[in-house]
Parts: sequence; C-alpha cells; structure tokens
Amino acid sequence: MKKYKTFLTIFIFYIIFNMILFPSLYIGQTLDGITAWAFNVLPSLLPFIFFTKILSSLGTVEKFSLAFKKPCYHLFKTPPISSYVFFMSMISGYPVGAKMTSDLYTSGQITKSQAFKMSSFCSTSGPMFIIGAVGVGMLKNATYGYIIFISHILGALINGVLYRNLKVKDDKTVDKKIQNTQEFNLSNTVIDSSLSIISVGAIIAIFFVVITSLSPIFNLLPSNIACIFKGLVEITKGCIDISGSMNGALAIISCTFIISFGGLSTIFQSIAMLNKLEQPISLFILQKFTHAIIATIISIIICLLI
Repeated sequence: MKKYKTFLTIFIFYIIFNMILFPSLYIGQTLDGITAWAFNVLPSLLPFIFFTKILSSLGTVEKFSLAFKKPCYHLFKTPPISSYVFFMSMISGYPVGAKMTSDLYTSGQITKSQAFKMSSFCSTSGPMFIIGAVGVGMLKNATYGYIIFISHILGALINGVLYRNLKVKDDKTVDKKIQNTQEFNLSNTVIDSSLSIISVGAIIAIFFVVITSLSPIFNLLPSNIACIFKGLVEITKGCIDISGSMNGALAIISCTFIISFGGLSTIFQSIAMLNKLEQPISLFILQKFTHAIIATIISIIICLLI
C-alpha cells in the first residue's frame, strides 16, 4: 500500500509539473474533455439516470422483474430486479448500471453481497456507443459493431455467473426505517441525478489530462500497443486510435477488450456511483478485467467462425 501511495504521489506531482510548464496544452485538453462530456455523454446519459432513479424510488421495477426470478437466481444468485438493472445498463451504457445498483442498495431493496454480484454483469456499454459510434463511426462497418456488442454482452452474462458465489463479510441491507424516510421526491431526484452526471463529466475531463501526461510513454510504444494502453485509460480515445491503425478481426478483438474493461475513466465513473456500497476498488477492477478477458475470447471465436 505504501508503494502504491508513493507511486500515485509521484505521478500526481508529475502531472502538476507538466500543467505548470504547458498550461495552454492542459487547459485545452480539459476543455476537450468537458466538450466530449457536454455533447456526447450529458444528452444521452442524464435522462436515463433521472428516469431510472424515479423507477427505483417508486418500487415499480419489481413487478417487471418477476418473470426473471428463476434465471437470475440460478445463474447469478441475485434477486429478480437485477434483470432490470442489466437490461437498462445494456441499453444505456456506462455508468447507468452502477448507478441503479447503488440506488437499489441505498433504498434497502438489495443486500451488499447482491449488489457486489450485480456489479459484475450490470456494468456494460450500450449499443449507441458500440454499434453506432465505434462500429459505424470509427470502424466504418456496422457488422464489426454488432460482433463487439454481442461479445461484450455475452461476456457480461458469463462474468456474472463467475461471481455468483461471491460473499461479503458485512452483508446487510440499509435500515428499513431509513428507507421509509427516503420516499420519492422530485427535487431530490433532480439534485441527485445532476450531481451524478457532473461527477461523470469531471472524471472524463481529468482523464483527458491523464492521457496527455502519459503521451511521452505512449509515443515510445508501437502504435498498436499504444492504442490498447490509451483505451485502458479512456475507451473513446483508444477506439479512435484503434480505428486508425488496425483493421478487421484485430480491430474487433482490441475494441472488445478495452470496451469490456471500460478504461480507468469509466471504471472511476462507476466507482463514484458505487461509493455508498463501499465496494473495494480492487474487486470492481478485477470484475471488469475478467469481463474483458471473457468477451475477448468470445469475439475471437466469432471472428474465426465468420
């Protein structure tokens, strides 16, 4: 732990030193991050966070989830409501699944261990990004986008099975008395949703700065390797670079890996949402890494078949 803190301290001082030396560059990168958030993330993510928060508060989701009671229990050992969270995460993308999982825990509807299990398969990217932005926009091939999306979602489901027996020492639900005092309130929902989306924007802007600071290291690596490492920091930047340096199956497999891992930027967005769960960062990163490995293997199999 001491070595980790020492390394992080040195790296932060390195970033600050670069910001002092090249203020225009870093101000520009921060603005680029904020722009990417404002024009791409904010319009699509805010409505999802707001309306899913309302549904969680009203408790109407449970009726929708009853049809998936047996599959959820037998596959993941999670309550039926986890099927709804997975579905919304699959449709809307990062970090909606993490946000909904946290809301269900804080409202007393799931236990801590159930929340930890759900985070293994309810943290996914969505079709708008994978098929639209990456497949059609970056790789110029919708079929590639569909292969990545199928591999990504199947990987998430298998990953959930992998963590089905996960146990937590302090396994509990939030006190029901507290829950009853937290009934649906439109004003609180707006404030909570706004704070969540602002935190996402701040993390995106920060990681644009981090990528800039790591550029000298990335420039020393072969272009294909550098693309992967950039994607491990921020998935959008990684996918853009992959589309410019890779083709065919290699591009599909590489994008599948970094999208399923999520990149440190997306991981920290999700961790910010899961903060009330007190879920260890190391556990969530491990869950995303195993998801990435499984999804990548599936993408390789699909590429070999097609």
